[in-house]
Order: sequence, then C-alpha cells, then structure tokens
Amino acid sequence: MELSEQELGRRQALAALRELGIDPYPAAEFPVNAYSDEIRASFVDLPTTTDEEGNEVPGVATPENSRQVIVAGRMMSRRVMGKASFSELMDSRGRIQIYVQRDAICPDEDKTLYNVVYKKLLDLGDFIGVRGYVFRTKTGEISIHAQELCLLSKSLKPLPVVKTDADGNVYDAFSDPELRYRQRYVDLLVNAGVKDTFLKRATILRTMRQVFDEAGFTEVETPILQQIAGGAAARPFITHHNTLDTDMYLRIATELYLKRLIVGGFEGVYEIGRNFRNEGMDRSHNPEFTCMELYVSYKDYNWMMTFTEQLLEKICLAVNGTTEVQIGDNVVSFKAPYRRLPILDAIKEKTGHDLSAMSEDEMRKIAKGLGVEDTDKMGRGKLIDEIFGETCEGTFIQPTFITDYPVEMSPLTKMHRSKPGLTERFELMVNGKELANAYSELNDPLDQEQRFIDQMKLADKGDDEAMVIDHDFLRALQYGMPPTSGIGIGIDRLAILMTGQSSIQEVLLFPTMKPEVK
Repeated sequence: MELSEQELGRRQALAALRELGIDPYPAAEFPVNAYSDEIRASFVDLPTTTDEEGNEVPGVATPENSRQVIVAGRMMSRRVMGKASFSELMDSRGRIQIYVQRDAICPDEDKTLYNVVYKKLLDLGDFIGVRGYVFRTKTGEISIHAQELCLLSKSLKPLPVVKTDADGNVYDAFSDPELRYRQRYVDLLVNAGVKDTFLKRATILRTMRQVFDEAGFTEVETPILQQIAGGAAARPFITHHNTLDTDMYLRIATELYLKRLIVGGFEGVYEIGRNFRNEGMDRSHNPEFTCMELYVSYKDYNWMMTFTEQLLEKICLAVNGTTEVQIGDNVVSFKAPYRRLPILDAIKEKTGHDLSAMSEDEMRKIAKGLGVEDTDKMGRGKLIDEIFGETCEGTFIQPTFITDYPVEMSPLTKMHRSKPGLTERFELMVNGKELANAYSELNDPLDQEQRFIDQMKLADKGDDEAMVIDHDFLRALQYGMPPTSGIGIGIDRLAILMTGQSSIQEVLLFPTMKPEVK
C-alpha cells in the first residue's frame, strides 16, 4: 500500500522517537483520575485578592492552590507560540484545553521534550497523557496547566480535517456514508453527534433491562445456531457444523426457545440479542439486527399493549428528557396511551375496501389493483399483509397498535376470544414502520401442530418465508404452557426513533457492507 506524504512523515517521527529512547506504545498503566466534562462542571474560580490600591485582583492559579488532575486522550489541535503552546485534548467525554509551557514540562536544562518531542514529533491524533493543575485562562477558558506530558500511543494515519471556506461552506469533511459506516472508528472521532447516538442506544437498552428487572423478569440466552429456523417468517442464513456433519441455521428469532422456558416454569423471560435474516438491505433493514423478545405467563395481548406503551414512554424520557422526538418533519409522541385499531378496520379506513367478507380471489384482484406483485403465490393472510403494507403502514406516524390479525398471518398466535377467524395479535406502528409484534401466545399443542401443517402448505405453493414444523417445540407444548403473552421489539428501529435518525445504518456501529474494493 502506497503511503501518503503525511503517513511517511509520521513513520519518520515514530523512528525518531525510538532513537530518543521514547517508547511510542508504552505498556504501563496511566492513572487517569479526571475527565473533561467533570473538570469543567466542578471548576471553582479562586477567590479574588486586593492590591495595594484596594483594587480586586483575580486569584492566580498555582500547583499549590489549584486542583491537580491526570488526564489522557487524543491531541486534536496544537498552537505553538515559542516557549508556550496550547493543545486541545479529546477524552471519552469531550474536549479540554491544555496549556503547555516549556519550562513547566522541562524543569531541567534538557528541553528536548518540548522543543523536539512536543513541537516536532507529536502529531494530531496522538494519544498523550498530562498531569497538571486546573485554571482559567485570561480569555476565560477552563484549561489544564501541564506539569508533565508523555506520549501514550502514536497515530500513523492523519485524521480527516473538516475545513470551512470564507463563505462558511464546509468541505473535505468525512461525510461520505460508505466511508462513515465502513470506517466507523474515524466517523466517531471527527463527526459531532455520532458518538452521542450510540450512547443513547446504550441508554435504551439499560432502561429496558431496568424496567424488566424491576418487574421480576429474568434475562436469558438461547442458541444462535439452530437446527430449525423457527419463530418467524423469514429466509435464514445456512451454515455447516463440521463435528455433527449437519447444516444449521443462524436464528431468525428467539421465540420458540423462550416459550420452552415458560413451559419449564419461568414466569417472565426476556432476551436481547442478534437475529439473522438472509433478506434485503435498505434504510430500515440489516441482515443481522438486535431484537428484544419478552414472554410473560398469565398475561394477554391487552396487558402487553399497556405494558409496551408504558415501557416506551419511560425509555423516551430516559433518552431525551421528554416524551416527544423530532424525526424528520414529524414530531412523534411516546406519551401513553396509544391508539388501538384492528387491521381490517385500518385497511377499510385507508382504502375503502372491506376485506372481512371477501373471498381469496376477490382479495387478490384488490391487491393487484393496489400494485401488489406476485399475488398468485399468496394466501389470504399474505394478501392482507401486503395490502396493509402497500396502503396503510406508512401512514401511521404516531404510535398505533394495529390489532386482530387473520389467523393465516399469525401461526403462533391464540385465536381471538370473540372474533372468529382472527387472532389476538398486535403490531405497533410508529413513524410509518413496524416497531413491535406481539401475541396472546398459542398454547394449544394440537392447534399449533395444524398451524405448522398449514404453513408447510404455503411453502409448497412457493412461499419461501413460511415456517417449518418444530417437533420438539410441539412436544414442549404438550407438557402444558400457561396462558402467555409475548412481544418482540426491534432495538435498531427503536434506536432510530429515539435518536431521530433516518436509517438503520446510523444506529449500527458496524452495518453490513459490500466487500471493500482494494
């Protein structure tokens, strides 16, 4: 690989440092005891004094009367002014100015550390460690007066520099999406707000776990490698287990294993983990994604709707300090309660078509007229799903529970207690996309077996996302599963909503990318 002029210069500096006996990658611990944000927040100006004429004089900071700190981070700027200089240090929590005075860091006659190392051999992006005391400069900026300075790690590639022309136009910025997603480590360093998005994502997960733990639910882990790709309608990734000499699947859902745990006596279990679906990639889909699934005994989908809207309200408050989020041109409110609307009523409301009494052929004609393709392979449930997706889904901006799906669309869901042909299922729509899917879980093993058989018939008709029969799951159900409600929430989509982003790639640290062309 051909090196740029800057990269060659940094490698020459690396060699020069070693010639001076300075290890550019030292192994010893550096005892950091302070961070930029906390230093600013806790800073207190020194008391003023009075001169001989009775005038107030600001207190002068010294090592004896000021707070001593040890900080570390990247050197992001440097302004050399003879025997004194200013640098900006970026740590994990922000940035702070460092005042570097030659005689302060080189108290003896040897000034090599300042004149050669600091001024000539250090580069922007290098990690440095600083011991010093906190003070306020004459311009009012809280800074650290360095008394000791050392190199902690040498950077061999220059960071992108964002430049602004005379008219205020930004150029040379690290803004190309493919570069940003492929080199997320650089994106995090140079683009404001990127790191904050992922800190908010961490807050989402932390708050979710806190709510579940306080409710008495147990976090568990289930297999990622599975012999049957079950629990959802999706195309799986296939791999091969050499020792067992058998093909296996990366899981598409955690549902069936979590229900086995309900059979085994857990009253409430949840898992937050990766699922894998060998499907398309776009602004709202990634082949590997994070999903939370929760199952609670003795509850139904009505309880789950109430629990879900309370959960999301708490998460939004924790992340944003308010129940409202600006997402593009829309202001979405996660304040409970949310609207509840049966799916067939939603389709009638948006299209004028009442599908409830239509035959499959009549429904197929409606679907074709609405632009749905490949309808000949679709059963009644798939047709309803496609019609809803084509005409309704994108119109629900505020959180809305779409309820009571036809049985053909819901092979793992309990039949509706009062509406024949429908099931006790809801999907939560927010900002035009599905965020959550939940059921009153089917716990009749004979009914479940027939549902699986019906799914296999759909597979025979060409539906490559139809479920296969999981005989061990059926065996588990035969031991008895209590009335249970379950829900799956897409964490990536939730992060998009809570952070006001526009695509799933913005909330995945390392989204799936095409192979890099060398």
